[in-house]
Parts: sequence; C-alpha cells; structure tokens
Amino acid sequence: MSDRDNSRDWPAFVGIDWGGSEHQLCVLDPAGARLTQQRVTHDVAGLAELDTALAQHGTALPIAVERAEGLLVEHLQARGHLVFPVSPRIAARARERYRVAAVKDDRLDAFVLADTLRHEHPHWRALTPPSPLLAEIRALTRDRDRLQQTQQATESQLRAILEAYHPAPARLFSSVDRQITLHFVLDYPTPAAASRIKTTRMNGFLSRHRYTGRVPGQVLAERLRETLLAASTGTVAGKSYSAQSFARLLQLLNTQLAEYDDAIAAAVAEHPDTPIFASFPGVGPVLTGTLLAEIGEDRARFPTPATLLAEAGLAPVTRASGRSRKVRFRYAANTILREAAMWWAYNSMKEAPWATAAFREARDQRGQHYHRALRGLAARWMRVLWTCWSTHTPYDPKRHTTAQAALTTG
Repeated sequence: MSDRDNSRDWPAFVGIDWGGSEHQLCVLDPAGARLTQQRVTHDVAGLAELDTALAQHGTALPIAVERAEGLLVEHLQARGHLVFPVSPRIAARARERYRVAAVKDDRLDAFVLADTLRHEHPHWRALTPPSPLLAEIRALTRDRDRLQQTQQATESQLRAILEAYHPAPARLFSSVDRQITLHFVLDYPTPAAASRIKTTRMNGFLSRHRYTGRVPGQVLAERLRETLLAASTGTVAGKSYSAQSFARLLQLLNTQLAEYDDAIAAAVAEHPDTPIFASFPGVGPVLTGTLLAEIGEDRARFPTPATLLAEAGLAPVTRASGRSRKVRFRYAANTILREAAMWWAYNSMKEAPWATAAFREARDQRGQHYHRALRGLAARWMRVLWTCWSTHTPYDPKRHTTAQAALTTG
C-alpha cells in the first residue's frame, strides 16, 4: 500500500526543524491545530524525549525535515516513521506563505514543515530506508568526494606556493598531485638544489622513485633548466618549508583516496545491483558505487526516465510566460549524481563508438558547447541506465548498436 493510501489514517503531521545541538518539534492534527510544540536536544535524552512525544500521537507518523540523511533521519526511520525530506528551497518558499519578513524562527520553521506536509503529502514520497550495504556505499562515496575536494584544494595551494618561489616542479610533470612531482619537491625543495640536476642525476631520481612515465630523463632535465626560476633568499627559505609540508600532506591524501577506492570496490562487489551499473562502458568501481549510492534501490522513486534526469540535473528547466520561452540549466539537482554522470559520459567515449559519435554530432552539427554536449550524452546514458535498472537487466551493447538508434532516443 502506498503512502498516499495510508495518508487518510494519519492522526497527525510532524515537522522537525533540525539543528546541530537542538531540534524543534511541531505536531499538527489533520485540521491544522497544534498538538505539540517543543524543543529537544540532540543527545540520548533528547532523542528519547522526541520518541515519547511522537508516541503520544501514534506510530508510523509522517515527518517533514530538511534533511535526506544523517543520524536524526536514521533514528526516525528506525522507529518506523515516514520521513519526507524537504528541499531548503521548498521550505523557504513555503515559509513565505506564513510570514513575508525573512526572519529565522525555529518554531515557525517546524510549523511550516508540518503544515506544508499536511497539504502537500499526496504529491511527496517518503524516504526509503537503504539497506545496510547501500548505506555503507553511500557513506563511503560521499565522504570520498569530500576527501577529494580537500585533495584538490591542497594541490592548488601547493601549486601556488611553488609558483611563488620555485615553479619548475609544477611544470616538470603532468600534474602537481602526481607522486613523482611530490617526490621531486621533497628531494629538491629549492631552486639551488634542483640546479645541480643533470641527465644522470635525473635518471637516478626517476629510477629511485620508479617513474613509469614515457618522458626520458634527458628531456626532463632540459625542461627543468628552462623553468628554473628562483625567488629571493628569504622567500625561498620560508616557501620551501611550506612546499615540503604541503607535499607530505598531499601524499597522505593520495594514499587515503586510494584506500577509499579499495573500500568502495569491496563494498560494491557485494551489492546485487552492481552487475547492472558495472556492465556499462566507462563505469569503474568508484563510479558504480557513486551511481548506486545516489540512485538507490527503490525503483518506485524514479517511475520514469524524466524523474531520474531531473534528479541528476540533466534535464533543462523551461520557463514560459506569455510569448517568452527560455530553456535554462537545472541548478536544483543532486550535484553528486550529475558529476558522476558527466564523468561516465566522458569515460564512455573511450570505449563506446556510438557515444563518441553522439558527442561529435552535438558539437559539430548542433553547435553545442563542450559541457552542454557532454550533458546531452550523459542524459542518453541515463535513459538507458534507467531501463536496465528498472528491469534488473545488465546493459547489452548488442541491443544498443548504432549511434543513430541512440540519437533517436534523445
């Protein structure tokens, strides 16, 4: 039986304005009268008080909260309640129906969530509790994304430090975050130390650190001499210390990212939906985990391909008023899923000829810019994924044979 079928039996509607240390609770009856309005703390005693307050109004209550994950959400789901995650944008617009002034009031926010749920619940879906394995994969992939953002920020900081006193290491290899670049910064942290490097010493350095690139030591030694600039003595002394510190930090982040990749691969290998996601070209273990974590296991959550495309931000937004009609980029979306879909589309062009043809057609014949064409390709892949996911069927390239057939589905 669906949430909508059960809604006629709900004795109350609940809104919770969550916070880091306290939560504001509001319970309304079906007519909109306030039954309970109280604040509880985010600790063992507070959550027990919350359970007691909710139990006074029944079991399996509908609860609106501006979160789709976290300890509070899992606590409510474990007690059998139906959690309706509300976008902060929707909550902000709903608040305007009750008070025009932009004033922050936790009591009002909790009431708005409860009352909006009372009116809008036929159009909303409750959050489906994930399986323990999916919850693990979701935690791993999202925290890996946070760690990667830290890694990228640290790389940018190290590059800025090097450009300020010793730019040669940043221009010697393909990227600053490569292990060989970090080894070079640690072994030759100053321009004076790097100036002693000739072909023989460069070859020794590359051999010592097991360099697997295709650029010979002689070429690298010449490239080093061309970019060997130096700052003043005091700047070099201070910046070289900073460069070594950030290089060690970046090495640690690289190691941790690799360990996250192994943990994600191990968890993904156990999930029954993995063969569906992993069957697509360009989807490795980490992308499989990310797609699986963000799309989930509940097939009813995305009843049509359009709902999945909207969630991933791959379907544009059309704004029409009178004679004006504008199609714009969809900003309100699951950005993690969108980024994963874009990486998938990029990777797929290396393995699927039809994907390359679709991308080139969008670029050359339709005149789309790079990222717009890539989003279009990601949308095509998502439609195919939705079909396979909803029918529990792995991808079969033989049934997706020509670029023309794929383009006609776009």
